[in-house]
Amino acid sequence: MKNVPFNRRAFLKSAVASSAAAVSVGLPQSAQAQQKAAAPPTPSAGYAFLNPDEAAFIEAVVDHMVPADELSPKGSDMGINTFIDRALAGGWGKGDRLYMQGPWKQGVPSQGYQLPLTPAELYRAGIASANAYCVKTYSKPFDKMPETQRQEFLVAWSTGKVNFENGPPARVFFTMLYQNVIEGMFSDPLYGGNQNKAGWKMIGFPGVIAVNQQNIEKYRDKKFPANPLGIADMS
Repeated sequence: MKNVPFNRRAFLKSAVASSAAAVSVGLPQSAQAQQKAAAPPTPSAGYAFLNPDEAAFIEAVVDHMVPADELSPKGSDMGINTFIDRALAGGWGKGDRLYMQGPWKQGVPSQGYQLPLTPAELYRAGIASANAYCVKTYSKPFDKMPETQRQEFLVAWSTGKVNFENGPPARVFFTMLYQNVIEGMFSDPLYGGNQNKAGWKMIGFPGVIAVNQQNIEKYRDKKFPANPLGIADMS
């Protein structure tokens, strides 16, 4: 997509460096209590977890992070939003593999994720807080903002310049969201993202078949021509 002041690769690269050290920040007690007390809203049509406002936010985020251009379709056309929704509705979103017994003390980056919220709870609180910040700052929720304001907000968010009032740590949520966007872009299509294997085709990844050793020299410095294969193609 030409003449758009947004560089997907530059933004995603800078986002990793700026947010990787933020995963151990503690959660304000007020936000924790509010999140635990909130009743789960009804999912939006076509979604298993995300409600309409959350779905609109995620679709807008993935479409801005992954805009349609000569390399790939936009994020929602690749199914990144669907990948995130399914993950949140499943065992990962419920925190099935997380230790959730506390104590909830502020840790250090090397200790990893330290919040008393499951990923699904963090998303629910984080999206609401992000939209509240956007309304306060730009007078509109994220999905209603023009592209220039979306870019300004995302860059500020990724570099730790955004704080959520009475919400979860902003950079912790961004770190998780960014990671999930990347996973949805390059995961097996079976999980909802990387539709039509667009992410794999973009980087020349052959898919689940790991028998391409003979092609390393043959296609060195050349585009790999093979059609990627996913899990569903093997059944």
